[in-house]
Amino acid sequence: MTICAVEAEITEEFAKPRLGYLKDLRGPEDAVCSGEPPHGLFLKHVEYQITSQRFKISVYRRYSDFDVFHELLLQRFAYRMVPALPPKRMLKGVLTSASDREFIEGRRRALCRFLNLVARHPFFSEEELVKTFLTFNGSDVQNKLREAFKKTGDEFMTSKIATQAKDYLPTDVQAQFSSSRELIRNIFSSFLKLRERVERMAERSKNNATDLLVLGRELSTLGSDTSPVPLLASANSTWGTLRQSLKGLSTEFALLSEKSAQQGKREEDDVVEKLHFFLDVMQSYKDLCERHEKGVLHEHQRALQKYGMMRRQMMSATVQPKEQVSVEQLESRIVQQENAIQIMELRNYFSLFCLHQETQLVFTYLHAASHILGALVKSQIQGHREMGEVWNDLQPKLSCLFGGGNGVPTPPLTPQ
Repeated sequence: MTICAVEAEITEEFAKPRLGYLKDLRGPEDAVCSGEPPHGLFLKHVEYQITSQRFKISVYRRYSDFDVFHELLLQRFAYRMVPALPPKRMLKGVLTSASDREFIEGRRRALCRFLNLVARHPFFSEEELVKTFLTFNGSDVQNKLREAFKKTGDEFMTSKIATQAKDYLPTDVQAQFSSSRELIRNIFSSFLKLRERVERMAERSKNNATDLLVLGRELSTLGSDTSPVPLLASANSTWGTLRQSLKGLSTEFALLSEKSAQQGKREEDDVVEKLHFFLDVMQSYKDLCERHEKGVLHEHQRALQKYGMMRRQMMSATVQPKEQVSVEQLESRIVQQENAIQIMELRNYFSLFCLHQETQLVFTYLHAASHILGALVKSQIQGHREMGEVWNDLQPKLSCLFGGGNGVPTPPLTPQ
């Protein structure tokens, strides 16, 4: 698996530990995932072969293995952009329907994007958890992962700068976070619509391929018709000549169909898949923002509310005579709550610090938008050129359709 290089750049704006920049987000795929036939006697499951270019090894993984890996990754890096897994679905019976095959292929692509996003992340790529998932060849990777990493502390507990994160943050970090989040939300919404349109373009290309193939077959059927031309019409009819011309058109229309199908595949592979990858990044950032607000920030606010209530109880106990034991217990609880609030404050600042770094990362990925649009333009140029060449080759073979075999023009198809 090829991991994109990370450069540690130091600037005056953020002069302390910094994320850096990924140099090449357009590089070759870091992991190659291929789906194997379903396994299992009763409940069918699919195994995916993962080929790691970095570790020079191929392993097999089921969706449930990905699920455990994702759970542990999220537990370890709750303050980072952990990509989401594609939806889980139970597969019943033999995979014969087109919808099941389409679902498996879509999930395979999504799992591959998930792995590549994890592999390209500066903080995930060197993790032993990631290496184990990509290289372990034993019989039960799920137990291996749980035994080795279930008790591993999260990033806050192992980071050397966890208690100093506040010092590394810009003074206006909240304002930067709000504006960045709004911008990413708008970009995400627009690119969702772009992906929908490009998917429709690819679908039209595939439908056009089918239509062209059927059109060629029908013209060939007409040309192969051996029914005699009636004597009443044979004197002035050019149908016999036209029929001969139609007979050999199926080859050209089959080629047109093939070119159109290739165009649809190009649009899916070169444009739609890049849009999926781009939107996966945006979605990961949105999920991270929600975890920050609903997780550590919410817990911090609840702890402060609980602390305020305990302080009021303490004041009430001071004014009204109470048993000494209960007052001492309340004091002890207040001290414990103060310590918990202090830890939560540190976690909140560390979460903001990570969020600030992840914002840098997501903005680094934004330049991929220009490459997506470039891929769209390139695919259209190539597709129209190839189709145009076949149409141009076809035109001379239809000369008799534009003029009769005896040099007399054919009657117009529309009224003059």
